[in-house]
Amino acid sequence: MRPDLFADALMPAEEFPERDRAAVYRAIETRRDVRDQFLPEPLPDDLVGRLLGAAHAAPSVGFMQPWNFILVRDPEVREAAWQAFSRANEEAAEMFPQERRKVYQNLKLEGIRKAPLSICVTCDPERAGPVVIGRTHDPRMDVFSAVCAVQNLWLAARAEGVGVGWVSIFHEADLRALLGIPEGIQIVAWLCVGYVDRLYREPELAVKGWRQRLLLEDLVFNDKWGRA
Repeated sequence: MRPDLFADALMPAEEFPERDRAAVYRAIETRRDVRDQFLPEPLPDDLVGRLLGAAHAAPSVGFMQPWNFILVRDPEVREAAWQAFSRANEEAAEMFPQERRKVYQNLKLEGIRKAPLSICVTCDPERAGPVVIGRTHDPRMDVFSAVCAVQNLWLAARAEGVGVGWVSIFHEADLRALLGIPEGIQIVAWLCVGYVDRLYREPELAVKGWRQRLLLEDLVFNDKWGRA
């Protein structure tokens, strides 16, 4: 194969202008997991399309694009999802020590009810067949790819003034039954999506004393584990 065969498919890789770079970093630094601040105003279809387009542009192992997006607007379906979450959340509260339990229970986790749109993101591990470039030695790579799609959507939403909250406190079987998700399709995320007019300056769990951000320098090693 000639090395220049695909030369026409390449484009310049120059850095973004300073203003564009700043916007990317601003979206990253001010992205928040929204739990309760959603406004009831519906999201326009073209905006939802842009968010899904951003998600669909995510990198994926072997370019398998394993994701699907189930858009949930029906209030009855969202209420059933909230009920499933609520049952699991009561179980979760009991897993924490007594002194932490009250803080946990005081967190407002009303996104499923408040946000006008929920998106269930799934992963189809069979989409590209049994052997996938890049997944040959780590079968988790398809799910990691779907998580990249979630992050793309989240950052695009921040740029659009839209809040996103990731709800992970569910029994998978409850969501599978509620949304008719076939066996073999993996459930990656339930996202609450809607307009917000305020966001926490810092992550909510930090503001409310649950955990603080770790120092980056404590998390970076050189050449081998533990070498600062």
